[in-house]
Amino acid sequence: MRTHRRTTPDTGTDSAPPLTVRTTLATLWPYMTEFPGRVVLAMALLIGAKLAGVWLPQLLKHLVNALSGHGPGGTTGAVIAVPLGLLLAYGLVRFLNVLFGELRDVVFGKVAERAQRRAALRVFEHLHRLDLEFHLSRRTGGLAREIEKGVDGISFLLRFSLFNILPTLLEIALVAIILWKQYDIRFAGVALVSVVLYIGFSVWVTEWRTALVREANTMDAKASSRAIDSLLNYETVKYFGNERWEAQRYDDSMAAWERAAARNRLSLSSLNTGQSLIVAGAITAMMWLAALDVTQGRMNVGDFVAVNAYMVQLFVPLNFLGFVYREIRRALTDMQKMFGLLGQRSSVQDAPGAPAIAAQRARISFERVSFGYSPARRILDGVSFEIPEGKKLAVVGASGAGKSTLARLLFRFYDPNAGHIRINGRDLRELSQDSVRALIGVVPQDTVLFNDTIEYNIAYGRPGASRAEVERAARQAHLDHFIAQLPEGYDTLVGERGLKVSGGEKQRIAIARALLKDPPILILDEATSSLDSAAEQAILGALREATERRTTLVIAHRLSTITDADEIVVLDRGRIVERGTHHELLGRGGAYATLWAHQREQTLEDPAAEPAPVA
Repeated sequence: MRTHRRTTPDTGTDSAPPLTVRTTLATLWPYMTEFPGRVVLAMALLIGAKLAGVWLPQLLKHLVNALSGHGPGGTTGAVIAVPLGLLLAYGLVRFLNVLFGELRDVVFGKVAERAQRRAALRVFEHLHRLDLEFHLSRRTGGLAREIEKGVDGISFLLRFSLFNILPTLLEIALVAIILWKQYDIRFAGVALVSVVLYIGFSVWVTEWRTALVREANTMDAKASSRAIDSLLNYETVKYFGNERWEAQRYDDSMAAWERAAARNRLSLSSLNTGQSLIVAGAITAMMWLAALDVTQGRMNVGDFVAVNAYMVQLFVPLNFLGFVYREIRRALTDMQKMFGLLGQRSSVQDAPGAPAIAAQRARISFERVSFGYSPARRILDGVSFEIPEGKKLAVVGASGAGKSTLARLLFRFYDPNAGHIRINGRDLRELSQDSVRALIGVVPQDTVLFNDTIEYNIAYGRPGASRAEVERAARQAHLDHFIAQLPEGYDTLVGERGLKVSGGEKQRIAIARALLKDPPILILDEATSSLDSAAEQAILGALREATERRTTLVIAHRLSTITDADEIVVLDRGRIVERGTHHELLGRGGAYATLWAHQREQTLEDPAAEPAPVA
């Protein structure tokens, strides 16, 4: 029996331990190594920009001293000549400071963008590898939001941590050294103490704010998911006149977000006020020390201006550092959520070294298969049957009997709790999932189309197929006459989830898509359930032709569509209660004969009615 794994309430899939900041950064690091030369050059430009920046107050000091008569040279001509050179040098250094910064962004931009692309692709591919249970349990809107915010977080972290935090720390060290060596330890001490107080206060308050930011993000994601879920089910909302109900639910979510955002805003105001108090106090203390030294002759006016310039220059990026730290915490939180998706593990895994299977013809066998979505909910109980090569087996039964579960197990969305499912004698669990699924074409009951053209949706069965092949598949599915009536033909857009075409047309597109794939195995999961009687009869011929040389599993509601099946299996509460051909089962007078009689009776009562569903 299968061991039931520990699951999270919202995913139903193996839970991964929460990522720490360290593991998050470790996950990000490999994406940084694709362009090592760019990283080194960007760091060199960063250092050059900061060296130019810390030299500006020195040039400003010499300018002030020269203009006030304290600089080199005592004549009027010298006073005019020296500031001109200093002014040119000051302008050049300021330009270099900006230029190096811009070049740094240009050089490093490709590194950051490639890291975003690679990380997003890795998560996207991983999500497609997760099992069906994960996707049935997660809200797609919230999932997309996590990926979007995680990718944005990577961009912010790379650009601002490397180009704001590191440069600011370098600038702090350079300014402290200059103040110490050029003046005395008091100035360096005030600068370092104020910086430590500022950073310490910012970190302390930001840690407190983190829970508030997370709460606001959670409420935002919940409101977004609720809105997307409602809009995707637009028709259902309209059918039941629940617009006000949906608006109220959405407003409740937004109200929760509003309350969380208000608390977040209050905490941000507290942080900004405290930071401003520290900055004002530090600059006042530094100016008081400089003013004392000027009055006592130990410093000149140029030195006073330079000290002020250093403090302003120091706290401008430091003030921005507070914002950056807050946003980096948020970015790390978003990245933890996105990279946390990589920690989710599917319950359906390929065995190590699992070989691929390739076959032109296939034989399917279910051997004592039992399965349940949970320990308390068994769906199949010891089901055994075989579908020989090129034969058709149909499964009928009441709703909940386990019919569609057979198709999901064959497609290996799940693995059975007990028993074996084999293709050509090989257990599916011993084969690679991709190769098994490449053998199978599916026409589902509920066909969801991509918001693209009819041609794209048919060609999705075999990307790269020619237009002629797409048109041939459409003719086989009796879709060509419908397409010919459309002004844009195969280029007609089907709308979100295919809402611009009818249910019958969607199913015919699904049939054409499966025929284009041309697999040796077909699963028809109530493939004509959305068709009227005339369309059903037209398509049945195409389906019969398509299944003649394929091994076919048919999940049927309408018994009239499976009378030609080589074998019919009747399921009841997960067990096979009858099996045989259509005529054999009618002759036995059992469950199948009862279902058939029920359908015939409904058809006789209303000859214009379509065959009534039995499940």
